[in-house]
Amino acid sequence: MGPKTTKVYETLRGRLAAGEYAPGDKLPSERALVEELGIGRTALRQVLARLVSEGHLEVRGRSSYRVPGAVSVQRPEGLEPWRIHGERDVYDNRWVKLQLWDVEPPGVKRFEHHVVRLHHVAVTAVIDDQDRVLMMWRYRFVPQQFGWELPGGIVDQGEDPADTALRETVEETGWRPKSLEHVVSYQPMVGMVDSPHEIFVGHGAEKVGEPTDLEETGHIEWVPLADIPGLMARGELLGSGTLVALLHILAARRIQGLTTAQ
Repeated sequence: MGPKTTKVYETLRGRLAAGEYAPGDKLPSERALVEELGIGRTALRQVLARLVSEGHLEVRGRSSYRVPGAVSVQRPEGLEPWRIHGERDVYDNRWVKLQLWDVEPPGVKRFEHHVVRLHHVAVTAVIDDQDRVLMMWRYRFVPQQFGWELPGGIVDQGEDPADTALRETVEETGWRPKSLEHVVSYQPMVGMVDSPHEIFVGHGAEKVGEPTDLEETGHIEWVPLADIPGLMARGELLGSGTLVALLHILAARRIQGLTTAQ
């Protein structure tokens, strides 16, 4: 984006960050924003598409942009959570903890359930101005398979996940993202494993050196986003963090394409 477009992006991003629009609020129309901000409609749509890809806006209907948060589906009422009567450790080291929890689902006899506690993780998808994503070709011995992964790693005690995302990207690839946006938090195996994952999307990067984490790194390459569906079909995308981040980006690009076509 040029200087004018960047300024408009920063203006709208600042308004959203300041809470000028509440969750579910509709943004002013494109015509109103064009007149207020003194920008062309095509450039404005580039700004809005970026805000959508970063999760700050969502598209509802024909060129209708809203602040995320308002949904039409209501939370069901009257359901009770499981009761947790206690927990005990079975195995514990610096990487993994195995526990047995004494649980009681509503209307069901209480029983012990295995729970695996792993680390808090941050994963980053860095996109450049040529619509390529920064990835590593690595070997994973558990599935005994080579595949493409995004940089990521364990959030240290007391560390902000955004700092982890930046640090791991530099250590594993030698590239430093110019910006980072948090897009989603999730649990990869919610039924038995506790391992919070934080997904970040970065825009632009500068080469600051060679990878320093030789155990975690592999062949580094900027992979075209257009190749992602094919790599997914071939089973060459490894790890849930990689899949979640890339699916988020592809979904945002699809919304952007639909919006531009309208």
